[in-house]
Amino acid sequence: MEEINILDFLNYVKKYIVIIMIVSLVLLLEAIVYNKTVKTPMYTTYTTVVLTQSSDASNSTITQNDITINQKLVSTYSEIIKSKLVLEQVISGLKLEYTYTELKKNISVEALANTEILKISVEDANAGKAAKIANKIATVFSKEVTKIYQLNNISILDKAQVPKTVSNNTLKRDMAISVFIGIFLSVAVIFVIYYFDDSIKLSDNLEEEVGLPIVAKIFKSDIKDKTKGKKEELLLVKYPKSLVSESIKTLRTNLQFSSVDNEVKTILVTSSIPGEGKSFISSNLAIAFTQTGKNVLIVDCDMRKGRQHKIFKASNSKGLSNLLIDDISKFDRYVNRTNIENLSLITRGAVPPNPSELLNSNKNKLLINLLKEKYDIIIFDGVPCNGLPDSIIMSNLVDQVLIVSSDSVTPKSTFENTKKTLEKVDAPIAGIVLNNIDRKNNSYGKYYSYYEDINK
Repeated sequence: MEEINILDFLNYVKKYIVIIMIVSLVLLLEAIVYNKTVKTPMYTTYTTVVLTQSSDASNSTITQNDITINQKLVSTYSEIIKSKLVLEQVISGLKLEYTYTELKKNISVEALANTEILKISVEDANAGKAAKIANKIATVFSKEVTKIYQLNNISILDKAQVPKTVSNNTLKRDMAISVFIGIFLSVAVIFVIYYFDDSIKLSDNLEEEVGLPIVAKIFKSDIKDKTKGKKEELLLVKYPKSLVSESIKTLRTNLQFSSVDNEVKTILVTSSIPGEGKSFISSNLAIAFTQTGKNVLIVDCDMRKGRQHKIFKASNSKGLSNLLIDDISKFDRYVNRTNIENLSLITRGAVPPNPSELLNSNKNKLLINLLKEKYDIIIFDGVPCNGLPDSIIMSNLVDQVLIVSSDSVTPKSTFENTKKTLEKVDAPIAGIVLNNIDRKNNSYGKYYSYYEDINK
């Protein structure tokens, strides 16, 4: 069985806290509705009878033998009380609408500890009826015992009184149980999901699990464009002091420190599956490098579904695919100037029928060398590695490869395939960028106030 990290699991549970609260609230409301509208209020009362010495006994002194006999009769008398012989007379005498079986369910008999006293309890929806039934049972029982045993040894101690309070009012208890069940079931289901969840999740031993260094942890952004209401992507431009922007700057710094001995000019950003945020990371990482005075170029080499032209609102009429079938020495014609100082962009261009062949061509290799002569840093936004060779080809043409994975989304098995595929071609993997970390559901959330997003 896989070892479970309790702290990781508790952080995982926090993501579902709203669902846990909703489930518990639903069960709580069901308990209230059941008690208030469905559940029939019941009243319970009781009468007690005691086994005494027979009235016709010649010796008025009660002996130990009399007590022993009476105690042995207690269990027998308990059965007689709930017998058809007694209860059918009660039903007939009080003109009850119950059957014998129905009435028997509402009656309980118990012998008080170490005594010869029997307590006959009756439960009914009508308080007055409950008292009448209890008293009638005691009367009929006394009469029938006299007939059966020819003994007059039953005396009624306490007559049943009409109860004033509902005996089955368990609302508070049911509410507490409902909340407990809601929490318990929710956590149990979440545990099953967590245990069988094959996704990469933020944890203290994540590097050991994936076998790669974590180059950066990028927090999930909820900042939206004020005019269009869509998610803001160029955070380092509009919100340079936001928590997400600071985490991307950390990525830039880690890359710089990891290559002190070897100059890094070309970086491929890829992922295992679509939707992990590689284009978001690519664009903002490029901006982060420009803020250190570097002359940076982004190349969208996802010629299938690349979207860097949408992020930077640039023309995609001609891009990388068009350049690779043209004279690469004229690459300047295909470079778009962005609104960000020292940042240029080559879009994906028209979707070609053979993108992997274009990337694997000598032209592409020569183009990269030409670009390296002009730019300090080149960020290649690649395609997801799962099932496509494009990024595998590009990984041998760059200085470093970053694998972007989305927290609690990327399957570990899929990531492992990506990692093995890149390692087979000796790709220079810098490490993994864990993206979309929920800052409120992990230990890093406490630093949120220090980098709190401004001008949201």
